[in-house]
Amino acid sequence: MSLWSSFSVEDEPLIIFHNSVFFSHRAIVFVVDSVSFQKEVKDVAEFLYMLLTDAVIVKNAPPFLIACNKQDVTMAKSAKLIQQQLEKELNTLRTIRSGAPKALDGSGIVGSVPLGRKGKEYDFSQGPMKIEFAECSVRGNKGDEGEADISVLETWLVKIA
Repeated sequence: MSLWSSFSVEDEPLIIFHNSVFFSHRAIVFVVDSVSFQKEVKDVAEFLYMLLTDAVIVKNAPPFLIACNKQDVTMAKSAKLIQQQLEKELNTLRTIRSGAPKALDGSGIVGSVPLGRKGKEYDFSQGPMKIEFAECSVRGNKGDEGEADISVLETWLVKIA
């Protein structure tokens, strides 16, 4: 059993993953690049949608943290803005997929469940798992020379342990 599993969206979007990866995990940390987020919002939301509608993840309902990284960079988007934009994009995806034929909407994927409550705009409080946002910087406040600013992540991991 591994402690960490990671998936990359930057180089190539990861579309297929094996559900057994999530059976043994006690938590999910989804890391977002806060600097390039604006350009990648659709890809990030697509991958997040896939996770949030996965039947195994929903059934296990692990604590879920969206870590907004690179907060040491001036142009970084805040966790609040990222949350709002992800909710908006997830609503768009949900609308598109609900109107698509079953073979194309993602619901044809074995183990897929609907996102959010029917008839309501989606927000992160609607899921079966608690989804939190945090700002962090793996490089720290002084770039390569500084220590990582991940105390929020460390505190969250201790809290859920």
